[in-house]
Amino acid sequence: MSAQLTLQAPLDVPPAEVTPYLDRLWKGMLEGSSGAATFTLLVWEPSWLEQQLVRVGLIDGPIRGFDRSDLMTAARQAVSDCGLPLSTAPMDPRLAWALGQKPGHQSSADLRGQVVESAISAHMPRRLITLAPTLDAGRPLETMVAAYCPLPEEGGTGAACGDAVVLRGGMGAIQQNLHLIQPLVGDDLPCWVWWNSSLDEPLDMLEALAPLPRRLVIDTSLGSPRRCLDVLVARIDAGQAVNDLNWLRLRSWRESLAMVFDPPSRRDALDHVVQLDIDVEGDHPVKGLLLGAWIADRLGWHLIASRPIPADSGSSSESGGIAAEFERTDGVSVQFRLMPVPMGMPKAHPGAIVGLRLICEPTGRPQLCVILCSESGGCMRLESGGMAALELAEEVVPLPEEHEEMEMARLLSGGHDSTNPLLASAAPLAARILPD
Repeated sequence: MSAQLTLQAPLDVPPAEVTPYLDRLWKGMLEGSSGAATFTLLVWEPSWLEQQLVRVGLIDGPIRGFDRSDLMTAARQAVSDCGLPLSTAPMDPRLAWALGQKPGHQSSADLRGQVVESAISAHMPRRLITLAPTLDAGRPLETMVAAYCPLPEEGGTGAACGDAVVLRGGMGAIQQNLHLIQPLVGDDLPCWVWWNSSLDEPLDMLEALAPLPRRLVIDTSLGSPRRCLDVLVARIDAGQAVNDLNWLRLRSWRESLAMVFDPPSRRDALDHVVQLDIDVEGDHPVKGLLLGAWIADRLGWHLIASRPIPADSGSSSESGGIAAEFERTDGVSVQFRLMPVPMGMPKAHPGAIVGLRLICEPTGRPQLCVILCSESGGCMRLESGGMAALELAEEVVPLPEEHEEMEMARLLSGGHDSTNPLLASAAPLAARILPD
């Protein structure tokens, strides 16, 4: 967290007294200042994986609610211990569920909402509200408040002060007290809602926390593929400003592909694509579908049909892939295949891109094969099948660390009050490609 002056150390306050207490706090300590004129950040932060790892004794507390290096290490070990496929990503919700079936009663301090990632606190949220459901479903609601200001040497002034509110307890207790949220959010400042969990969780909670015009941030790598895409598309159709961290992680792939076709000698090859292949880690196809849909949308392809590929039809994974046929603007067919690839050391989030291949047949010129590979895995499967006879352009895509807090901070710095138009176009197409 950025250097700060604490106005109010974390203090337990009865739920009904949270709003009145904060009103008295600001009037008494800052002579009526309303604090920073920035934004409210409302975070759904169950941290089920971290809670389970602490409970079974695989990591020590306190529970903080954001990425920790020891959490990723312990999660990878737990994948094997729980008998899950080695290609299971550490953040896969199925791992938290599997850990929930194991015995353990280790407890720890819970600091969710009290420790704020410095990349987020640097944007000086006026109010940070954290909803922290506990594994103990019957735990009563506990509420806590704190207030702070950036230190003068950090350029801080009284006008940049903010506060933090934590609601912690069992799921039932939080649901019964959602009426406490609205007075804390208010309508005078923009509100971001960060759903930092699986989209398979009850949607009534998401709907209660993120009504229009609040800006919603989700992660379509967490949850069943159909549910993830349906939620994303429904929110876009409703006109909500929605951001998808899974989409943001595609930035380096989109940029690398654009750079490959930037030379004038290759630009017209994009009008002659006949085949698109994408390999993803494990059995979560959403990220690959979003990338394929972005390419198809930008090149004006029309989806004809899609179908599942059975796992016994040449797939190297226990799960099958997805095949689709598109039609280019000139009426020529484009074949699309998305295939799961088992990885012994997958990225943190399910469905990371392993590689991409585009085959183009320009008129009067040799065929062109473009292959992009992640730096964490080779593309031997994509390099097979007679590619040596084609003009080959191969690039390694640099992949940044997948820290949600850094991506969230990037969103806050941009102040986006609408859905990215590229995502708004790609998401519905990705949902249509995914077979029912």
